[in-house]
Amino acid sequence: MKRWIPFMKSDPTVAVIRLQGVIAGGSRGTLNDQALAPVIEKAFARGKPVAVALEVNSPGGSPVQSSLIGARIRRLAEEKDIPVIAFVEDVAASGGYWLAAAADEIYADPSSVVGSIGVISAGFGAHEFLAKQGVERRVYTAGKSKSMLDPFRPENPADVERLKGLLEDIHVNFIDHVQSRRGAKLDSGAELFTGEVWLAKRANELGLIDGIGHIKPMLKDRFGDKVKFRRYGVRRPFLSRFGAQMMDDAVASVEERAAYAQFGL
Repeated sequence: MKRWIPFMKSDPTVAVIRLQGVIAGGSRGTLNDQALAPVIEKAFARGKPVAVALEVNSPGGSPVQSSLIGARIRRLAEEKDIPVIAFVEDVAASGGYWLAAAADEIYADPSSVVGSIGVISAGFGAHEFLAKQGVERRVYTAGKSKSMLDPFRPENPADVERLKGLLEDIHVNFIDHVQSRRGAKLDSGAELFTGEVWLAKRANELGLIDGIGHIKPMLKDRFGDKVKFRRYGVRRPFLSRFGAQMMDDAVASVEERAAYAQFGL
């Protein structure tokens, strides 16, 4: 009731946005800008929060979706003049760290995995398997690069060079984002952009995070014991658990576990 009583101060509220999972455009159950847009917009707009907290637990994924989500968070933080504080759980690696770096401050558990500031592209070559099975691959294109990196054809060194160029350009974008967000906090003498990961204590020494801490005790210490936490996250429709969606969810779960497994999680 007291929010409606004139001249009576309400308890401070922190909006908490949960960012958990692989980052991938258009995939159900993953983090992407389309799904998160209404969640993020509501978190910044509802009830005039004193801060927005990001609960980050992501092994990364799409660089484009990472950039779109991060840019939306920064735009709203600046428009609303609301500080953003990220709290890393198991991992904030690659695109997951991109999201964490969108915050003004980053904190983590002592055992959190942080970093992996790099870009990767992986695939398989199946041309030898097809040849052994007596299967002939037929491809017709207009444009000499249209079938670049076709997994059913022998690897072309020129295609690999083009791909490496694209990966380097994306890596530069990632580095620029981290440097612009972390600035002078970063250890200028350390090699931070090799794709390596660190636990939170070392990440703090390197300037990749601001300290060790958990969301509730830290924000209660900052905003008082009466601070309220209002949580926001993407909710999966009930009916999506049934039918063909179950197969999609199973495949997505395997892919997500593989992404976390590369960090020992």
